[in-house]
Amino acid sequence: MKKVTAFVGSARKKHTHDAAAQFLSNLQAMGDVEVEIVRLSDYRIETCRGCKVCFEKGEAHCPLKDDRDVLIEKMMASDGVVFASPNYAFQVSALMKTFLDRLAFICHRPRFFGKTFTSIVAQGIYGGNKIVKYLDFLAKSLGFNVVKGRCITTLEPMTEKQQRKIDKTLAKQAQRYYEGLEKPDYPSPNLIDLMFFRMGRTKMKLELDDSSLDYRYYADKGWFDSDFYYPTRLGPLKKGAGAVFDWIFTRMSKAR
Repeated sequence: MKKVTAFVGSARKKHTHDAAAQFLSNLQAMGDVEVEIVRLSDYRIETCRGCKVCFEKGEAHCPLKDDRDVLIEKMMASDGVVFASPNYAFQVSALMKTFLDRLAFICHRPRFFGKTFTSIVAQGIYGGNKIVKYLDFLAKSLGFNVVKGRCITTLEPMTEKQQRKIDKTLAKQAQRYYEGLEKPDYPSPNLIDLMFFRMGRTKMKLELDDSSLDYRYYADKGWFDSDFYYPTRLGPLKKGAGAVFDWIFTRMSKAR
């Protein structure tokens, strides 16, 4: 059985919540999937102070004592994760953004490998597709396998035609996501993913040392000597590209 958890960044139990619930229901109709909706408004999430303690000393030293770790544990215990947010002022809701800011240290030390992600954005008129791109990019930075998210338009009053369009969109999204859940947990990286990994690890290896928590994290994971974040087989083209990326970023780092 797969476990999928949707994190909903709306205090209202309406369009965004309903879309997440419908998406999860569609998943359950396809196979043996356990689901949970986490309403972020039910949890205490404090605003990041930008002190960078989580970067420099580790997240355990964060001065904020809220429900961040409870929410992270829910993600770690899931096979799949969904971020669902309304479009507020052409961005995610403040509730969702506050939550995402509390995960910023994981962009430095990614850990959600092998887990499938997608996003749902509910909007009135415009701008939601850019929010989808933002959420999907962030999820990739956190380590997730990303299934491209979708934006739905929820004008009020809702017409039957609009509702049918939403139903169709969420059904297709659930199908693509379910297929993503069934794929190998650790896929071969594309060239862009490989480039970002090699760039990050080369920069850390040459510019940081054991006094840096990020450096120690990469060293403990064996990433300074690995092909990618997780064990994977690279073909000759990607192996060659990886070596070129290492060479390029080594020269760039030394030039600085």
